[in-house]
Amino acid sequence: MATKTRSGSGNKTNKSNEESLFNWGGNQAGVLVGAAVAGAAVGFAANMGRKLFVQMTSGASGDWADALATEHALTLAIFDKIEATDDSNTAMRAHLLAKLKYALTKHALQEENVVYPALRQANSAHDADALNSEHGYVKTYLYELENLAKDSPEWLARVRDFRAMIEEHMRMEEDEVFPALRNTLSEDQNAKLTALMHKEGFKFA
Repeated sequence: MATKTRSGSGNKTNKSNEESLFNWGGNQAGVLVGAAVAGAAVGFAANMGRKLFVQMTSGASGDWADALATEHALTLAIFDKIEATDDSNTAMRAHLLAKLKYALTKHALQEENVVYPALRQANSAHDADALNSEHGYVKTYLYELENLAKDSPEWLARVRDFRAMIEEHMRMEEDEVFPALRNTLSEDQNAKLTALMHKEGFKFA
């Protein structure tokens, strides 16, 4: 009888251990689910905050044209950092190239999906098409630089060719095309274009 009693007591103990180790019931489940939901909310908020920071960094001042000019300046600052590297800084070159690609891709989406269509509506299709075609060369340069050895003597020379093309593209936009477009639009139309551009940039931020 004693053995049987001990066996029964042992079974209860084992069952209790199983419930506490493997069955997340009652309050434990509530705590875990609550923690998961809270963690997801914090992650979502952090991501939204990052998006807002990235987008507002370029759009903190002025309208759509001013915001794009700010992005141009930020892009040239990345080029400055790339050109300050030497052939031994392969990891840094790869890192800066990734930053450059991100900045240019976001910038191009804003222009291609919002600003260039507005140019076409304002009877400036020729300018819109010319600028849009140059974005194809931007992608070609990025592809070449990604696939060219970062310690190759040709790499930095290609970066400088790329920069020269980008600077000419920016000059045409900032000095000619964008001011002309802005002057054809009313204050309300410029405000709407600014909002649409920021909305597009926010998707990629």
